[in-house]
Amino acid sequence: MIFLGVDVGTGSSKAVAVDERGTVLATARRDHRTSSPAPGRFEHDVDDVWLDEPLGLVRELLHTVTADGVRSPSDVGAVCFSGIGPAIVPADAGGAPLRPGILYGIDTRAEREVALANGELGEELLLGHCGNLLSSQSVGPKLTWLHHHEPAVWQAARKVFCPPSYAVFRLTGEYVFDRYTASGSDPLYDMVSGDWWDAGWASVPGSERIERPRLAEPVETVGTLHRAGAELTGLPVGTPVLAGTVDAMAESYSVGVEATGDLMLMYGSTLFMIEVTDRFFPAQPLWAVSGLRRDQRALAAGMSTGGLVTSWLSEQLGSPVAELVVEAETSPPGSRGLVLLPYLSGERTPFEDPRARGAWVGLALRHTRADLARSALESIGYGIRHNIDKMAELGAPPQRLVAVGGGAQSRAWLQIVSDICQAPQDVPALTVGAAYGDARMAADACGCDVSGWNPPSYRVEPRAEVAPLYDELFDLYTSLYAPLRDSMHRLSALNS
Repeated sequence: MIFLGVDVGTGSSKAVAVDERGTVLATARRDHRTSSPAPGRFEHDVDDVWLDEPLGLVRELLHTVTADGVRSPSDVGAVCFSGIGPAIVPADAGGAPLRPGILYGIDTRAEREVALANGELGEELLLGHCGNLLSSQSVGPKLTWLHHHEPAVWQAARKVFCPPSYAVFRLTGEYVFDRYTASGSDPLYDMVSGDWWDAGWASVPGSERIERPRLAEPVETVGTLHRAGAELTGLPVGTPVLAGTVDAMAESYSVGVEATGDLMLMYGSTLFMIEVTDRFFPAQPLWAVSGLRRDQRALAAGMSTGGLVTSWLSEQLGSPVAELVVEAETSPPGSRGLVLLPYLSGERTPFEDPRARGAWVGLALRHTRADLARSALESIGYGIRHNIDKMAELGAPPQRLVAVGGGAQSRAWLQIVSDICQAPQDVPALTVGAAYGDARMAADACGCDVSGWNPPSYRVEPRAEVAPLYDELFDLYTSLYAPLRDSMHRLSALNS
């Protein structure tokens, strides 16, 4: 039997076909464009990026795995989609998108609506039902932004979709949100009842016209391919389709982050973290979300920059990222007294500030390219530790760290992060990403034993001898934001 997983990312979509043992049979990838029609706004063409591209990947996988004549499309047991989130698009009653899809927390267009809704609903209600105050991640304020700025679009809206739910709808006719995505769509979902929250929906003007999606678990089979869906994919009519989920949760499942206290560190363009918990934690300044299964909860955190910091530095210095990492290893721990605040595109957690900006502190004539490069890698380590400390303060200290994403292929970067956090990190054998987690969910839904899939290949251990230095630098790092905040905001306004 074959299982297919497809993930829609910010800048590319990826897909994988695996067998019952989790062996990768084929992979495929396509890059796409993320548009930015105005500062702070990030969008996708929904039919191109959220549908045509992933379905093209399914057809490409099928062509590859059936080319030997041994396998056929009927061998596919199930397919599962994941994607960026929380991302949203309004659609008409028939499910046709009415505008481009609005992306997750990097899209900060609804800053005013966030402040208004936080004031209207109040901290007590929001923390008690959602576990979070509203931020640039939140879906509700972005829908209210449509009401204010694109009234004709919002007046015509009757449905809302996220990337996996749109694919599911077009392939099966089922209108579904998985609970993890729903729980990240503040303030629409109630973490206590596990259902949509009436008061949250009512805070969005005109939302009474919107049909609320049915809720399901990410690992739940929610429908089967209808005839049009079969024609679009090349799969047989009746092929099971799962609810799917946000890419970060799918990626955490791809590496076996499923026990209480397990924490996934996703080293991508941005930095994302998910810790599995056994109960609901009102999580301000982090994010409380549902888990992969009905009885699980999770804490999530996200830094606005991760690999983007090194990519930016690479562009400015004219050297590939890999070369800069090699150079960074020639600089000593602490970058010879240089600290970077990595808020080049604002910050999401452990504080919400889309107008924060980056700053090097301690820069001197003696500093070299190597010091700049190392300080960039260290800045993400300080940010990770800052979020981990907040998890511990909430009562959920992580017990096991698992590194995933493109940045996890850099042993040097992982060593820096482990040294700063004084915590080991497990690195999985496969780093295929969220698409592999989708395929694992599909296999799980079909009754396969997936417990042994993708075990750790090695562990990065922290070095105790650098702990005192990094403790001091971390204290400096966490003390710098507050006194610089107003200056950051003024500079941000000058550059808007």
